Amino acid sequence: MRRMRTLVTGGAGFVGSHVVDALLARGDEVHVVDNLSTGSRENLASAAELHELDIRDPAVETLGAEVRPDVVLHLAAQADVGTSVERPAFDAEINVVGTVHVLEAARAAGARVVFTSSGGAIYGECDEPATEDHARLPLSPYAVSKLAGEEYIAGWNRLHGTSHVVLRLANVYGPRQIPELEGGVVAIFLDRLARGETCQIFGDGSYVRDFVHVSDVAAAFLGAAETGTGTYNVGTGIATSILDLYRLCARVAGADGEPNFAPARPGDLRRSVIDASRAERELGWHATTPLAEGLARTWDQLAK
Repeated sequence: MRRMRTLVTGGAGFVGSHVVDALLARGDEVHVVDNLSTGSRENLASAAELHELDIRDPAVETLGAEVRPDVVLHLAAQADVGTSVERPAFDAEINVVGTVHVLEAARAAGARVVFTSSGGAIYGECDEPATEDHARLPLSPYAVSKLAGEEYIAGWNRLHGTSHVVLRLANVYGPRQIPELEGGVVAIFLDRLARGETCQIFGDGSYVRDFVHVSDVAAAFLGAAETGTGTYNVGTGIATSILDLYRLCARVAGADGEPNFAPARPGDLRRSVIDASRAERELGWHATTPLAEGLARTWDQLAK
């Protein structure tokens, strides 16, 4: 892969900081846009240049013209389903209006964009692992805003002749994940187990998800930035119930207590698993980290 100047929005956050690490490891010049609302300076390697800025600020467009990156990896987002249900306008301001500013920043620089979408949300309920051609049936404002972002990507490609890429991520987990956000169920379980607290499961525990380790996701971003065209799912294709996930987390934590159960939440899907065959065919990418191994690595980092 050729070395590039890269701008990463949300680069001080959970997934973004791992992407930044991977870019730096291959020798890229990396600029990060983050307002530090959920991200942290401590997540960032010193070699990355941080621009403390909100993507809702039009100044992002000016920054694009100044930095002139080769590629923009757009990970900044409002990513909590519950927040999107309670504050849909706030969700749209960040995920829709913010994305437009990022697209214009990339256009000012002549850069391509890799947009972070959610395979775990926009497909809706899926009886089988969803391919990229599966019907898109979002069930939460968050999912709707991500789908809107995808349409802006496609519209800019038609209007401006760009070749922006979409990555639809499954449920990402790993070190640095915040244990308060809904999407971070692994982080929440491991954090509570580390504190000796009882874990809580919303619903009956039978809801299933596709859990992909953040190191695998970072590798997908590098591949998409170099050779990607179109839309790619990034997941394992393996269905794991939330109850089974809890038991795996309890095992690595050496705990034997049972979880509590609470009513399911609005917008939660019963089944969300995605098929990443296209990414393997076209990018040469596939997830390599088994869930049990990834959980053990995440627990080891938490225990340090």
